[in-house]
Amino acid sequence: QVQLVESGGGLVQTGGSLRLSCALSRSIFSFNAMGWYRQAPGKQRELVARIISGTGTNYADFVTGRFTISRDGAKNTVTLQMNSLKPEDTGVYYCNVVPFGIAGGYWGQGTQVTVSS
Repeated sequence: QVQLVESGGGLVQTGGSLRLSCALSRSIFSFNAMGWYRQAPGKQRELVARIISGTGTNYADFVTGRFTISRDGAKNTVTLQMNSLKPEDTGVYYCNVVPFGIAGGYWGQGTQVTVSS
């Protein structure tokens, strides 16, 4: 079992920045993949960015150049730095991790991001 605790969501104006953090209950090096997803009202959950062990990072086209995903082995956290936010970035953001050797993954409780126009 893995616990994920997200923080950093909130309300920001268009063009502003937010930093989301996901604290994990065990070492980040035990995970094959770590990422952030989001779900807007009435829409399906979608990938925002993720880190895949031994491969690197990938981003959804709609955030490339604006968002940066990173991880900290000392703190066991995965962070999403979001800049140049747009109203269409509004939604609930979820942290997701997939341990090595285990099918499926674990989800955080979600954190609300609201971007006002």
